[in-house]
Amino acid sequence: MIRSMTGYGNDTIHVDETMVTVEIRTVNHRFFDFHAKIPQTLLFMEDKIKRLVQSYVERGRIDVYIRIQGSSFLQKTLQTDWDLMDQYVHLLQNVKERYQLTEDKSRAIVPEIPDLITIEEYEKTPPELIDCIMESIERTCQQVLQMRQEEGRFLINDIKKRMKSIQDMLLLVEGRRKYVIQEYRERIEERLVEYLDDTSIDPARMHQEIALLAEKGDITEETTRLHSHIHHFFETVEEGGAIGRKLEFIIQEMQRETNTIGSKSIDCKIGEWTVQLKSDMEKVKEQIQNIE
Repeated sequence: MIRSMTGYGNDTIHVDETMVTVEIRTVNHRFFDFHAKIPQTLLFMEDKIKRLVQSYVERGRIDVYIRIQGSSFLQKTLQTDWDLMDQYVHLLQNVKERYQLTEDKSRAIVPEIPDLITIEEYEKTPPELIDCIMESIERTCQQVLQMRQEEGRFLINDIKKRMKSIQDMLLLVEGRRKYVIQEYRERIEERLVEYLDDTSIDPARMHQEIALLAEKGDITEETTRLHSHIHHFFETVEEGGAIGRKLEFIIQEMQRETNTIGSKSIDCKIGEWTVQLKSDMEKVKEQIQNIE
């Protein structure tokens, strides 16, 4: 199935008192361009997340956002500055002896000393939360994939209509080609007769020159190749999958042939149709740039 490169998905999970929100956005890019904006405690999961996302998305810029709210996984520990403690104990021993303090009064002073005992907080990510996050990311990827497929259907339908218009226009160009060649020959003959003495013209040589000049304006090869490219284009569309870059190459070849037709054109009508062909192909190219 053909997919666009524009997609969005989000999912929210609750584990105890913790809420995790996953959000994924994808836009156009020539290659697979992955970016993860996740909490520091989840950085060890980044490569695993990337591989999961890549199983759903082959091309485009992908931004993954993960936000964690709540503190049920916040752990607390007591930290002691033992060097400082040794100094305080030594000092307290001296104070106790000097002022005849009891043991209870001496111990009561310790908690009042700043920086001696501190509380350190850190986040611990339990395995069950990791599993839930990965499941949430997969659900979000499925949303993104669905959106990209729906957008892809819309794009390819529009592209097919434009390609059909290009095909019809090419048939008009081909239909007029034989009349243009005849008109071109007659025009050359008239000019030769007008500017040269009739008796000095070798009829065989004149017709040879006319044929050579007419051949320079012949667009048969270009229209034949254009038909082949259009056929190849529709075949590629039917293949489905990640065909964006392949379609880009085909439309570039079509534009090249159309430019050649325009440069060879000696007929105003064919010139007008060629301009229309170029315009339609440029629109197709713009649409293809959003296909995966």
